[in-house]
Amino acid sequence: MQQDPLIGTFLGKYKILAPLGQGGMARVYRAHQENLDREVAVKVLPPWYATDRNFVDRFNLEARLIARLSHPNIVTIHDFSEQDGHLYIVMQLVDGGTLKHLLDSLRDSSSIGNQNGQENSGTMNIMQTNSIFQQLASALSYAHEKGIIHRDIKPVNVLMDLTNRPILSDFGIAKVLESSNGLTRPGAGVGTPEYMSPEQCKGEPVDRRADIYALGIMLYETLTGRTPFIGDNYHAIAHSHIYKEPPDPRMFNPQIPLSVRDVILTALQKNPEYRYQYASDLAKALEHAIQANGRESNYPGSTLRPASIVHAPTSPLYLCPNCERPNKPDVYFCTRCGSLLNHCPNCRNKNKARDRFCIKCGYTLKAQS
Repeated sequence: MQQDPLIGTFLGKYKILAPLGQGGMARVYRAHQENLDREVAVKVLPPWYATDRNFVDRFNLEARLIARLSHPNIVTIHDFSEQDGHLYIVMQLVDGGTLKHLLDSLRDSSSIGNQNGQENSGTMNIMQTNSIFQQLASALSYAHEKGIIHRDIKPVNVLMDLTNRPILSDFGIAKVLESSNGLTRPGAGVGTPEYMSPEQCKGEPVDRRADIYALGIMLYETLTGRTPFIGDNYHAIAHSHIYKEPPDPRMFNPQIPLSVRDVILTALQKNPEYRYQYASDLAKALEHAIQANGRESNYPGSTLRPASIVHAPTSPLYLCPNCERPNKPDVYFCTRCGSLLNHCPNCRNKNKARDRFCIKCGYTLKAQS
């Protein structure tokens, strides 16, 4: 096997020790920072990117923006530079693998268990799932408030430390690639097809709601063991994201509570206006959905609080038309099942629970009580 020419060499003050992983657009190495005597991760982009000076300028600008992010669930950027035709980013070293590794190990253990006659779902239990996604949503909310969209949320970009804390990596890289002429497929944005929002698949501008869609895809995968749309090529998967409804996740894991299913499907709405508008909305809906199903003691691996501790808000109350959960007047989505509370039947616009007329077209909405 041919030796990697970077192993044993220096990029700046970082001695490259060993490869950690290979992605579609970069290779990651374990390295030693000599002056601080610490190990770091160094992501090195292919050399052809360095020949495009406009790309280099955008890369440097984006790296500066990402380096300002400070959140326990976002990877820390220590440094970035260019040397001998190599653009590289230096990051904190996270030693627990990735969420993809964790999900793959669950599937593998399920396969082995089934062969041995043992019952094993191959999916993550709901309490660990909730813990991970609450933290990821917090990281995305923080980044979105800073005006930064990830654009490539997927399990391989979620690093796991040794305490199972999820840490989002690769912020901003997709944005730089997306803006580089000739580096993207015609009519489409940069991303991984299985996790791309419909608007990304159509090559349209994206905002934070594309990240929320991808987070919903990962939630689906974590609880079912697969992504909702599978195809042989990019175009087949993109077509499904744009035109097909995702299969009910309970088809693949019947033990998913109905309220959790509704949270997933709300995050996967084709129209961004009908999704959760903020990552924190998804996190709150997931938390409430799990609490509401606290008495489902047969759910694998769960030890949930009883639903009776979920206190109803003070009046006026607006009942969810789907699950009849009382909700506060200024919310758009049910805090239990994630359904839209008051969408307009005329123009499909979302409205707050208290609205009596559609704020977009003026249509008289059905009164709730």
